[in-house]
Amino acid sequence: MPEAVASPCINVCRMEAGFCIGCLRTIDEIAGWANAGDDAKRLILAAVAQRRAKRDPDAGPACKVPTDEAA
Repeated sequence: MPEAVASPCINVCRMEAGFCIGCLRTIDEIAGWANAGDDAKRLILAAVAQRRAKRDPDAGPACKVPTDEAA
């Protein structure tokens, strides 16, 4: 059975310009995380990765987005 998709929350929770400064999720993404399926969570993590890359293009990925291939 595939492992559950972990939350990107790092307990630095403050909203600025529509995004949490800790995890770069929107308030809707944060609020819906607990009820979201794994596929929806992976889409959120992909969006977070894009936001992080756009914010700091020289930084490496903060976390690896899990894929079904690893399962």
